[in-house]
Amino acid sequence: MMFGHRNGNGDRGGQGVPVEATRGLFWAWVANDLKELTTMGPWSRRHGSELASRLAGRLPGGAPRRVSGGLSERHVRVSISIMGCLMLALAERGRATGGRSRLYQVGLLGFGVHGFTHLLNSAVWRGYTPGVATAPTVVIPFSAWAVRELARNGVLRLDGRTITTALVGLPVTILGIHGLTARLVDPEDAPEDVAPGRTTPGERTTPGG
Repeated sequence: MMFGHRNGNGDRGGQGVPVEATRGLFWAWVANDLKELTTMGPWSRRHGSELASRLAGRLPGGAPRRVSGGLSERHVRVSISIMGCLMLALAERGRATGGRSRLYQVGLLGFGVHGFTHLLNSAVWRGYTPGVATAPTVVIPFSAWAVRELARNGVLRLDGRTITTALVGLPVTILGIHGLTARLVDPEDAPEDVAPGRTTPGERTTPGG
């Protein structure tokens, strides 16, 4: 089901969807993940043990072993690269279809929801978590604006299929990419143990905002 107004000739819109709302999905993702690229590895290694203990009683079989040791820089780079290819493909599909593509809209909605999960994670953690700085400044505002543009041009799909796919697809995609990355990354590249409060050479002591 399409939502929004019809254009002057009575047809559903789409031609007026600005390219910033379609290709912009990729660039908004870049703004968010450039920050994660520099903070995810150090943060995960610094807080891995505490995170694993918090997850131990909440996940079947306890927290994955990789959680306690944190993520290697190679794991971070590979997983973000894979996600980048996916986001670029979704954005280009959106551009090619004037925003009508269901896959693009699923990606856009998932991206917006992912912004709120950053805020929730930080609230639960009661402190900084990677990606939280750009969630309220880039991810959520861009997603809301792009959705409004789709609605304004009469191409927004807010049916159960799109919403459900976005909500289910988000965690499945993230977990799937990290699982694939774990298989691709050599186990010997797993990060060395880092004592709490210490950093490896070149790491930043305090992640930026």
